[in-house]
Amino acid sequence: MDFHLTADQAALRDAAREFARNEMTAVGRQIEASNEPLSKDWKKRLGELGFMGVNISAEYGGMGLGALEALLVLEEFAKIHSGMAFPIFESCVGPVKAIEHLGHESLKKRVLPAVSRGEHVVAIAMSEPDAGTALTDLTTRGEIVGDKIVLNGVKRWSSGGGHADSYLVYCRLSDGPGAKGIGAVYVDKDAKGLSFGSREQLMGFRGVHSADIFLENVEVPIENMVAPGGGFGDLMGAFCLERCGNATMSMAIAAAAVEDTVDYVQERQAFGKPLVDFQAVQIKLAEMAMQVEASRLLIHRAVAGIGGGFPTVLDSSMAKCFANEMVRDVTGKAMQLMGGYGYSKEYPAEQRFRDAWGWGIAGGSIDIQKVNIASALVGRRFNQRAK
Repeated sequence: MDFHLTADQAALRDAAREFARNEMTAVGRQIEASNEPLSKDWKKRLGELGFMGVNISAEYGGMGLGALEALLVLEEFAKIHSGMAFPIFESCVGPVKAIEHLGHESLKKRVLPAVSRGEHVVAIAMSEPDAGTALTDLTTRGEIVGDKIVLNGVKRWSSGGGHADSYLVYCRLSDGPGAKGIGAVYVDKDAKGLSFGSREQLMGFRGVHSADIFLENVEVPIENMVAPGGGFGDLMGAFCLERCGNATMSMAIAAAAVEDTVDYVQERQAFGKPLVDFQAVQIKLAEMAMQVEASRLLIHRAVAGIGGGFPTVLDSSMAKCFANEMVRDVTGKAMQLMGGYGYSKEYPAEQRFRDAWGWGIAGGSIDIQKVNIASALVGRRFNQRAK
């Protein structure tokens, strides 16, 4: 068991770190201030540098590397700002991976190269007003009519909603009950009958649009079916990688909080000496650092050795759950240690604290990850609907 990165992996991480910190720190602060997404020009530049589609096959314009390499890149950008890193998240661990593994060849050739170039963002549309954690309650329907699929329904809490270039829409594609009837269809933003609600105003996640999505007799070609009815298990297999991306965003936020706090407590003085000289501060720093490193190890373990596949439900849920809980604690400690400076919008500590809480809600709540873990431990799924 080797816990060290290869020379190539370390070089990729260092290149991402240098570019993110030297070229995009101001961009991250601008996104936080304006609440507007990363610009098209910046996304294209990231594509040109190879930071988009890191683990998309070279056949479709990506770098053809593994999930671990993709998460190493994502971590370095997420340390700067979640909104700045979000296009990379979508290009490496978002619904594009389901498209790459499950989609029709014509769809893959049309979408994936554009994603890798930073010219196209695909968002996921899963949740509905009455189907979030209980995703199999979704009612959005896709009816196959000849060589078309006609979609009707409403989607909610789509990160990228109203701004992404296209959507992977989870919907009912057969009359099978529960998960047995669910599949997914790719829909372009400009499809006739597709519209969006007002942009959600969130506590954090600035620079990441979210809005309701309305589908009214939206017609797409049959080739846009990524998973047929009954393909829910395959879709959720791909979603395990997205859980690891979520965990990486959490871990990166916490890692950045530790770095800034270590610098701060060495510079700030109280009672005539640096804060770091106080034992209570030392203990908090140690706890924060241990939490981040434990999270990083869980994430890397989840994706190590999976090749072009996906992590297990157990490994990905453990990584996400731990990271989601850890980042809330670490960013809280960072804010406390930095005092008024941590609470001020002039500095990123308060932004990290707000974003930290979002990742434990997005992509499956902390508690549902614990249900997944328990289910894997006992070897059976729990019927939450049983009376």
